[in-house]
Formats: sequence, C-alpha cells, structure tokens
Amino acid sequence: MKRVMILAGTVAALMVGGQAAAADGKAVFDKTCKACHMAMKPKMGDKAAWAPLIAQGEAALVASVMKGKKPMPPKGGAANEADVKAAVEYIISQSK
Repeated sequence: MKRVMILAGTVAALMVGGQAAAADGKAVFDKTCKACHMAMKPKMGDKAAWAPLIAQGEAALVASVMKGKKPMPPKGGAANEADVKAAVEYIISQSK
C-alpha cells in the first residue's frame, strides 16, 4: 500500500509539473519558436508585421500554428496545443 501511495504521489507531481511547463509561453517560445521568429518574418516584436495577424484573434493564430504554415511545421514544433497557446499568448504580448 505504501508503494502505491508513493507512486500515486509521484505521478501527480509529474502531471502538475507538466501543466505548469505548458503555461510558460516564454519558455515554449525560447525552445521552439525563437530561432525562426528572430530571423524570419514575422519577427518577434515587429508590431507592424504582427498587427494584422493579432487582429485575426488568438484563436485564429493558435489554429494556424496547429496546422502549420510553410515553412513552419504543425504546432510550430511545440509538444501540444497547450504549449502552442502559451507561445501564441507570449508572442502577442511582446508584439502589441
């Protein structure tokens, strides 16, 4: 019984840790988006380039990233939709 409790606690801790990581848009951006969006258009922080994209709304940007858009792969290389959403939120916050 003690082993089951320890295992359950470990699994719960890993799940919570994973959820916290998904919410860190800057970390996702730095890991999966930065290399391209610092070198290619639209560049991070380029307000003029991001304005029409931001005007489409966050949901539309997340959907676009999830599908991919040449040369960006589906999910922009992020692990899951939560990571994509967090990265999009971060990019919007830095590009307004």
